[in-house]
Amino acid sequence: MNYKKEFLDYASKIDALTDSYCEVSKIATNITEETSDKSIFSLCKKISELNKEFSKTIEEKSIIRQFYTSFVEYIGHRKIELVCSKEPDNMEDNRTLEQLLEELNELVGLTNVKSKVQNLIAYQHVRKMREEHNLKNASTTLHMAFTGNPGTGKTTVARIIGHIYKKLGLLSRGHFTEVSRTDLIAGYQGQTALKVKAVIEKAIGGVLFIDEAYSITENDSNDAYGKECLTELTKALEDYRKDLVVIVAGYTKPMEKFFESNNGLKSRFNTFIEFLDYNVEELEKILEVMCSKNDYQIDESLREKVHQFFSKQISENSKNFSNGRLVRNLYDNLVMQQALRIANMNLPSVQDLKTFKLEDFPCFT
Repeated sequence: MNYKKEFLDYASKIDALTDSYCEVSKIATNITEETSDKSIFSLCKKISELNKEFSKTIEEKSIIRQFYTSFVEYIGHRKIELVCSKEPDNMEDNRTLEQLLEELNELVGLTNVKSKVQNLIAYQHVRKMREEHNLKNASTTLHMAFTGNPGTGKTTVARIIGHIYKKLGLLSRGHFTEVSRTDLIAGYQGQTALKVKAVIEKAIGGVLFIDEAYSITENDSNDAYGKECLTELTKALEDYRKDLVVIVAGYTKPMEKFFESNNGLKSRFNTFIEFLDYNVEELEKILEVMCSKNDYQIDESLREKVHQFFSKQISENSKNFSNGRLVRNLYDNLVMQQALRIANMNLPSVQDLKTFKLEDFPCFT
């Protein structure tokens, strides 16, 4: 059930009923954007006024009652979501630094990314030791920019970095918070700053990952909300740089434009990493890993077809290649096609159940 939508729909109905020029809808929207005690109190007061002034007919009483119910349900649901989304302080990642580095190294491909991250870890490790011995360090930040096509492991690497920095003592929690434009931009002028602050507060101590960061400024000079967001974000990059890693990510060219949209923004980021597209062999390896983890295997008759498919996709979609997502789509379709084939077999063997064959591929031809 979409409690937010129902709540806002009833707010619109109340405005139509009372001719209040969207007053109730504005208060309701403020609540969904920031959930402040002040906005909640204002709406409670408004509902009390409505009960006194407008609940004259059975229909009016019913709409006001339903609006109040949707209000309470939304607040309750929002509270539960907030509680459940918080990582308990006592939940530690018990993996050692060596295990985390091994996880990074086990990722398919990404040779340049691994090299740069490992260099960065060594640098930060030494900085931390110098700090512990009261030695001077050059002023720097932990913030990064990841550029490249989708499906190249940007989110996965960002998560690992958070845990590694926690082990190094650079972050207090090491948790991961992923957001997009809709999580940062509010519906009314002045509310975006509050929304950004709420996101920052949640992310302090860990990694804040902003995917497709250029969408914040997608409307260029006419986007006042985007400018408000960037102003608040740029301030946070400096204010919390000792216990927060902000990683912005997206396609290479739009990200270049993003950094040009705000004076001083690029200077807050010390590390820029380009995630290159996977080649055919790496895509095949990713598929092999997916199969192995889920008790599947690829029949020899299918391997050449898979190789041809990946080669064709790379040559035809070089500008917006989806990399790992393409592999995931192929894997999901193979699972479905194999299931349809096996369902018609009489007493399939274990080998049948775990093998993808050439005839499971037609959905892609």
